[in-house]
Amino acid sequence: MKLMILGGTSGIGLALARHYLEQGDTVAVCGRDIRRLEGTAVQGRPRLQVYALDIADPQALEAAMADFASDRLDLLIVTAGMYFNTRTHPMDAATTLRLLQTNVSGLSHAFEFAASRMLRQGSGQLVAVASVAGLLKDYPGASVYSASKRSVLSLCQTYRMALAPFGIAVTAIVPGYMDTAKLRALNGGDASHKPFLLSERDAAIRIVHAITRRDAVTVFPWQMRWAIAVLNWLPLWPLLRRVLPKGQTRTGT
Repeated sequence: MKLMILGGTSGIGLALARHYLEQGDTVAVCGRDIRRLEGTAVQGRPRLQVYALDIADPQALEAAMADFASDRLDLLIVTAGMYFNTRTHPMDAATTLRLLQTNVSGLSHAFEFAASRMLRQGSGQLVAVASVAGLLKDYPGASVYSASKRSVLSLCQTYRMALAPFGIAVTAIVPGYMDTAKLRALNGGDASHKPFLLSERDAAIRIVHAITRRDAVTVFPWQMRWAIAVLNWLPLWPLLRRVLPKGQTRTGT
């Protein structure tokens, strides 16, 4: 299998890259800082191709995909994303634009470029890693981020309906808290207090299973699904203030 991971130089994207490389697949890893791969388990793998790019740059993204997927592309996984919380810092125009370019238009371009190739070959799968924040009706301090993740889920649904007749699957991954370096950085180096926290390995396994099953939408862990349902019926601020990250801006590309 030949697959590309956008945001694959760290966190869950890197964990997924390692999994697919270990099972013998050809993997392209894309990220803004490819130096992050130094010293990792994937560095130097013969079936690994690396592209330094920003998902917010459609020209660079299209060029990388044309180079890697000149013959075919079986799977695209988008884990790149940006988080911003306004509880302590106001969201300025530049940050707003950056978040939209990363979480919304970047994903849209990636799906468009990959879908055009998969339609020609008559098969493939698009995968986007969203967030349970996209299931919340409101997210105090991160409403724009939450709305951007709802856009991810909506975009997945649109592409799923459009591409299903052509044998192309679209999977939306909706995880709860994953114990990544990014989450720890947003929480003073320790994310152990987060509810239903999953290790990167556990999260990666669940994502791989969802991709293999060609699920439409996967929400995990199961406790987070009912927790979100409860939160959507209750006043949010007193409850969420205990679990929201206090950081400012993080971009996972």
